[in-house]
Amino acid sequence: MKFGLAFASSVGTDSESALEICRTAEAVGFDSVWGGEHVIRPDQIESPYPYTEDGAMPGEAETPIPDPLIWLAYVGAVAPTLRLGTCILIVPQRNPLVLAKELATLDHLTGGRVELGLGVGWMREEFEALGIPWERRGARNDEYVAAMRALWAGPHAEYHGEFVDFDPATCSPRPVNGSIPILVGGDTPAAIRRAARIADGYFPGNSEPEALAKLIEAVGVAAEKEGRDPSTIAIHAIFGQQMADPLAGAEVYAKLGVDRVMVPAFFFAGPDGMDRLATFGDQVVKPHTS
Repeated sequence: MKFGLAFASSVGTDSESALEICRTAEAVGFDSVWGGEHVIRPDQIESPYPYTEDGAMPGEAETPIPDPLIWLAYVGAVAPTLRLGTCILIVPQRNPLVLAKELATLDHLTGGRVELGLGVGWMREEFEALGIPWERRGARNDEYVAAMRALWAGPHAEYHGEFVDFDPATCSPRPVNGSIPILVGGDTPAAIRRAARIADGYFPGNSEPEALAKLIEAVGVAAEKEGRDPSTIAIHAIFGQQMADPLAGAEVYAKLGVDRVMVPAFFFAGPDGMDRLATFGDQVVKPHTS
């Protein structure tokens, strides 16, 4: 089982702390670091956040949320064994040709270490501020992924769809391994179907073991309907209440078939945070990865 340090970019928010959290994560056995995103945080948000009981987005207006791709590019050289992922990049908000170039460039420079964790977004107000239609964002997302994969597959690619339309063109450099692994995040039936159709990995937000088991089962059933082997979809699961007894939590996740535990970096914020991260690595990560 692997361990990823999720939302690391929201803890390592300045030049030194960003490098320190990645060096520490690598040294104590994490296989990856991950950055999340919101381009803006509107002052008024009526859209319900899916992962809190009251529907309120965590944090304050000034809580730093660095651009994940720029952050990953900055830290990529300091911890050369870590994989570099997004959790979650809101793909429908971005130009797919520009995003394809950015991801491929980062992957090329870092030796094939990039993973794209994506979601279709939950905050209507952010879409409206960016001037991007909220409706049909799921279909837009799927087409953007298909267009990016076409560009990554080889030169003289073309794509003709509803949201993306371009004649033969070449985007270079391309990913080291021919493409970039894609994780689909979300707990909804639509996210499960999307993971089964297009994803290399699935990343639900619910960390309660019984609910997580049902989500894992659901994505497996959906994969089989798509003619896919469920084992080809790597399961990622976030630690929440498991941090009260992380060793036991890791054992539960292992039994559920989780491939990578995503540990929120927020647990290691504040004074002595890197010491606590190192201790977590020694006591939890290393026993499950050695």
